[in-house]
Amino acid sequence: MGFRGSRGGSRGVPRGRGARGRRGGLMQGRGKPIFDSARMAQTEAKELPEPESESSEEEEIPREDESSDEETEDIPAIRPYAALVQSLAIESGPHTKRRKLDHSQQGGDIDPKRDVPDDAELGRVDAENADDVEEDEEGPGTATDGLLQDDEDLEDASDPFESHFAAPEADILSQRLKSLRNNQWSTKKMVLPIDGKVVLSIPEPVDSTASVTSSLISGPENLKLKHKLSGAFIKQQTSFDKLERSIAPFIFNYQDVLFCSRHPGNAESLRRLTCLHMVNHIFKTRDRVIKNNARLAKEVDNTELELRDQGFTRPKVLMILPTRESCVRMIKVITSLCEPEQQENVKRFEDTYVEKTVNLSEDKPEDFRELFAGNDDDMFRLGLKFTRKTIKYFSQFYNSDIIFASPLGLRMALEGKEDKKGDYDFLSSIEMVVVDQADALVMQRWEHVEFIFEHLNLQPREAHGCDFSRVRNWYLDNNAKYFRQIITLTAFNTTEINTLFLKESKNWTGKVKISPNYSGAIQGLGLKVKQTFSRLGAPSFDADPDSRFEYFTSAIIPTLTRRIKDTSGVVIFIPSYFDFPRIRNYFATSPNTSGLSFASISEYTPVRDVARARSHFLSGRHSILLYTERAHHFRRYRLQGVKKIIMYGLPDNPIFYKEMVEGYLGRSVQEGKLEPGQGSVRIIFSKWDLLKLERVAGSERVGKMIRDKGDTFDFL
Repeated sequence: MGFRGSRGGSRGVPRGRGARGRRGGLMQGRGKPIFDSARMAQTEAKELPEPESESSEEEEIPREDESSDEETEDIPAIRPYAALVQSLAIESGPHTKRRKLDHSQQGGDIDPKRDVPDDAELGRVDAENADDVEEDEEGPGTATDGLLQDDEDLEDASDPFESHFAAPEADILSQRLKSLRNNQWSTKKMVLPIDGKVVLSIPEPVDSTASVTSSLISGPENLKLKHKLSGAFIKQQTSFDKLERSIAPFIFNYQDVLFCSRHPGNAESLRRLTCLHMVNHIFKTRDRVIKNNARLAKEVDNTELELRDQGFTRPKVLMILPTRESCVRMIKVITSLCEPEQQENVKRFEDTYVEKTVNLSEDKPEDFRELFAGNDDDMFRLGLKFTRKTIKYFSQFYNSDIIFASPLGLRMALEGKEDKKGDYDFLSSIEMVVVDQADALVMQRWEHVEFIFEHLNLQPREAHGCDFSRVRNWYLDNNAKYFRQIITLTAFNTTEINTLFLKESKNWTGKVKISPNYSGAIQGLGLKVKQTFSRLGAPSFDADPDSRFEYFTSAIIPTLTRRIKDTSGVVIFIPSYFDFPRIRNYFATSPNTSGLSFASISEYTPVRDVARARSHFLSGRHSILLYTERAHHFRRYRLQGVKKIIMYGLPDNPIFYKEMVEGYLGRSVQEGKLEPGQGSVRIIFSKWDLLKLERVAGSERVGKMIRDKGDTFDFL
């Protein structure tokens, strides 16, 4: 009887550090349940995107819905598609748009950080807003002429945007869609300048156009970019480095990418490349719609003109991020590429997302500082809208081009509130999903990520002002998930991330997984220590928790109880919280451990109890300390008095292995509490820990350790 449930799905819900977002009755991404209704109401009042006034529109695609991203109306039962179209036939024709003008700015430069007053966002016009005047909207022809002058807006058959979204080859597309439904893939290994394993999978049949991804891209001049974006990007860098040359072909050819070697050193390059691609996609989509609007306006009889250029709703890109600070970094890259003349609500964004003070010490590891520096709140969602010269923050979801959200923040919007049903129609036309720092999301609550993907690209339950005559056919045929691109960036691969990649990546142009070759965390520890890997025989993945617990109680516990007086300074590292209460209860109730004193630290342990446990462990009052992986992930405690480490399972993050073995045992040696070479580490693993074992033991050793007849492997 295991305590884990499904290990490939949801994990425990850690409490987290300094999280500011709170909601009642639902698990915080890194915290326990919060039921503070007053604080919930206060936070929601601050966070919710405000209703948007038509007067703030500048030059947009018609048919935008005016519903809020959270304050949605009750949604009736799903109606047949034909009835839906018939009932909405009268809702054609764009709304009149207005644009705000400040008298003090007319005829002069636009303040790039002008904030629209909240009352104006709510559409309330009173004496305080008397300066907001109505201006005639620029006509479709004018807008199109401007675009043609910018980059001529010519359709290029070699542009991946055309071949993937706008005009895919019908025969190839139909065959590949059939292969995707039957899960038929053609897989091959590739060689790139970067070190690692590259596996490219393409739905059958594989034609000659698929080989384009094997060619490198030397710089931005080789990409099919909007002229404005290309110029802004070249100002920042004129060529690509080795990583960018290797990964850019897959990203810009709209293939799904799982990149498993993200680290603080290459994070900025990956952000810049990903943001360039998604903004380029948004601009091309928008400009195509505006161009077709002009064509329809010029045609006297346009009943025979069929222009399929849209989805059901406006949002096209979803970015799933771990913290508000990660959202700030993405938006900084986007604004540097777009170079907008005006940013609406930017001060509100800076006040609620940007941390002005340094909240971490320099002695923390680099990966920890990258993740938790700045505003580390993991409960947020934000809409971003582009017009010709403006970026608007806090736009309603249905009026947004990009949605930034943490898994917890977006799930709360999808599930709704007690008095209102949830709404996920704004995710119906998502064409690009970016999951950055996926390894950090695993340490939050991965179930939220799975929930989000379950609600992507579903048929909408309401029309939301959609002009169905402009909707692309593959949306109407419920094939949007086969055109959606998923870009996942992670420091390392895990069972959860790999399962999501296999299950959700159904891109008709293919998918690629890029993984590094690992030398192993057991190498170069900086001290001599005996490391013993013990393999247990778990017949299946579901049986692994019970097999592991049985091995622990029958093989590990006797070594601790045999000489109780000599047992001290033992840290038992437990990767999963589902195993933690089982082991803690065993130490507390089993007669076999009655002579052992122990303390415990998990992600839920209050700060005062953590300090007491560490103090008693250091003094020897408690000989054993139970310590979870998430407690280390969120706190990075530097434990003292450690003489022996027992790993109930391997950590997901190989950095943790070095920090505990080299840091804890090495510190004991330096402080004279442990003789050099006397410390030891014992690790329990099974064949189901293949990904973890590769990172710790090394790519060259992992196969032998999994397949060899022996079940014990020693390293010094």
